[in-house]
Amino acid sequence: MQVIQGLELSERYYNEFGKRMLESEFPDVLPYLAVGLVGSGSECFGFDDATSADHDFEPSFCIFIPSNRETVSEKTAFLLEKAYMRLPSEFMGYSRQRVSPAGGARRGVIRISDFYSSKTGSPNGELVKEQWLAVPEYCLAEATNGKIFFDNYGEFTEIRKKLLVIPEDIRLKKLAGNLALTAETGLYNYLRCISHGETAASQLVLFEFEKAVINSVFLLNKKYQPYFKWKHRALKLLPNGDFYSEKLEFLISTPNDYEQIPVKVSVISDITEKLAHSVRDAFYGKATTKSPEALAFELNDLIEDNALRNENIYYAI
Repeated sequence: MQVIQGLELSERYYNEFGKRMLESEFPDVLPYLAVGLVGSGSECFGFDDATSADHDFEPSFCIFIPSNRETVSEKTAFLLEKAYMRLPSEFMGYSRQRVSPAGGARRGVIRISDFYSSKTGSPNGELVKEQWLAVPEYCLAEATNGKIFFDNYGEFTEIRKKLLVIPEDIRLKKLAGNLALTAETGLYNYLRCISHGETAASQLVLFEFEKAVINSVFLLNKKYQPYFKWKHRALKLLPNGDFYSEKLEFLISTPNDYEQIPVKVSVISDITEKLAHSVRDAFYGKATTKSPEALAFELNDLIEDNALRNENIYYAI
């Protein structure tokens, strides 16, 4: 049974073995390195548990080297990787997985530009408008999650800081589209599908409603969503997250039988009202109407980029 989370295991393993290895074998390179645990995997979000330990769970960490190959050469990177591979294969009852010195793994030696390119398509965190719209949020979450134990050179942390702040116009466009979608997929189409006797279609409506609500709540809180299977887990960590998670789970987990339909209608109304209230609070009265659909178009009007503002309300979702 897992008794320690991956982030703690990683930091302990680094402090026990990795730190000494870097200080004794690579003192000249150490000023240019960053070390931590960031990227893919539930452990990088702090969401791992006993079940998570059945795959990709190991004592390991990332050694991030500068993008500039003149600062840390490929030869030095190779030597770093070999030294990393020689670290103890067992720690606190967990076994390490083999890492190829040719690279490509989630842990071990990773060039900073390669890491950020793999997550965002940009080696330095500079994203143009089209990239901000296209890069999946879970990729941005993986680029900015986890923990950096130290960053002597600063390059990794500076890029990370850039990516943590979504441009306001992008956030507004995404939020506007998702708010409009909550109106389209909420009571209106749910009740229409029910009235046609299309229970499967009504459930699909609720799934789309759920996604739009979750998207909106994360955008309101300026947070990136993780991979889909952890969305509810992450949602609960946000303000009012328990409210949304509990009610959304009820909507998608209970059948559309005669007794439950009125209850679901009430729950959809509760969620819609709460979301609209949260939007009004977040924008300090700039959006003053009550319905999510009307709020969507008011938020869209706040976008400063003319071309983006004039795109279809659903353009960014």
